[in-house]
Amino acid sequence: MSRPHRAKSAGAPARPRTRRPGQPGDAPLRLYGRHAVAAALTNPARPVRRLLATAEAAAGVAQAAAARALVVEPADRAALDALLPAGAVHQGLVLEAGPLPDSAVADLAPPAPDESAVVVVLDQVSDPHNVGAILRSAAAFGARAVLTQDRHSPAETGTLAKAASGALERVPLIRVTNLARALTDLRDLGYWSVGLDAAAPVTLAGAGLSGPLALVLGAEGAGLRRLTREHCDHLARLPMVPGAVESLNVSNACAVALYELRRAALEPVDPGDDGA
Repeated sequence: MSRPHRAKSAGAPARPRTRRPGQPGDAPLRLYGRHAVAAALTNPARPVRRLLATAEAAAGVAQAAAARALVVEPADRAALDALLPAGAVHQGLVLEAGPLPDSAVADLAPPAPDESAVVVVLDQVSDPHNVGAILRSAAAFGARAVLTQDRHSPAETGTLAKAASGALERVPLIRVTNLARALTDLRDLGYWSVGLDAAAPVTLAGAGLSGPLALVLGAEGAGLRRLTREHCDHLARLPMVPGAVESLNVSNACAVALYELRRAALEPVDPGDDGA
């Protein structure tokens, strides 16, 4: 499918960066769970302050903690439970940390025109489990960043980090004030946008899109807002068995769409394979 011609905005100033705290008030940001804590310890951009661990879990992070000049403080499971929300699965590890540095659209490197680079854009997806799962899929399929609207997205918390299973430390989570303007900024960088919409006339595969793309997903139920939809260069849907389900969870839809958009890059054709 050919891409529509869209004029670039001239000299649009970069938006000021914003940061949402990890938790309300003065409470420290507590990351928990094996993958989230291990990834945070090995991320030099993540400020780390205090690491508590059960005896059985301490061995798995001792080397990474020492590299960050942290002494592992012994704690039993009850003590760790008391530090976290009810039901948090900490796997014997709690890391008190600071928030990651802010990221902005302007920090993204311009992609090559024929590169299958993908950025995920979330339109008011507010559940931290969904955003965490989307970050995990973004890392798995090689997306360059996840963009969210600052006022309608979850804060950087242990819940989000646990759902991301380490991907919060690997995939930039960029918060923007105005999503429509962010899509324009992405277009200026070379990313054309495709919004997932159940009513779109073509499927994502049938749209035949290539090159750098911004994959835009709306909140579950509400879908894309009108202004966001109008700022997308393309709309496409995921094909589903008629009548089976009304819709996919947004994180599941993101994973399926990312695989479709990144399939050629993830499964390069062997030049010696004649298809026999």
